[in-house]
Amino acid sequence: MRIKEGNKEKDILEAAIKVFAEVGYHKAKIAKIAEVAEVAAGSVYLYFKDKEDILLKIFENIWRKLYTELKSIKENDDISPFEKFDSMIDLIFDIYIENPNLALVFVNEQNHIQRSAEEYFTEYYEKFLNLGEEIIKEGIQKNQISSSVDIKILRYFIFGAIKTLLQHWAVDPKNYPLNKIRQNIKFIIKYGIEK
Repeated sequence: MRIKEGNKEKDILEAAIKVFAEVGYHKAKIAKIAEVAEVAAGSVYLYFKDKEDILLKIFENIWRKLYTELKSIKENDDISPFEKFDSMIDLIFDIYIENPNLALVFVNEQNHIQRSAEEYFTEYYEKFLNLGEEIIKEGIQKNQISSSVDIKILRYFIFGAIKTLLQHWAVDPKNYPLNKIRQNIKFIIKYGIEK
């Protein structure tokens, strides 16, 4: 694979997000991605092996960004575990509010790519979820969160709720605005686990 020149790799990834959001990963064609990116179709193969490689890079970028930002939040001793929890939820929603097409790709394609690329799906997904668990553990240790909470179940409950609600938003954004979803998830989870 060639070293990135200019912004072609970024342009290809942004175009792929748009195309995947519009027609879905399985119906997307490299030629259409190249057209939207305003590059020659052959140029795409200078940066990516195939369409799956593009999708993997999109998810690598999402989860690396989320992990890096959550790591900074978790290490901040000036804020409480609940403030860290709020910030974690905000991170997830901010990334999708900034780029609604990315939310559609996340909702529609993460399960597929995790199953098909299981042995090399991004390490940052698990790292992000593990940091979330550490924040909950900190809340338990500081007696702000009930110790009867099963952290693994809470972990998947939170992300399952977010994914399901993002699916509803994708179908009916008027009745499920992302900011309303964000606030409700934060309220339900936070006050449902508060001691």
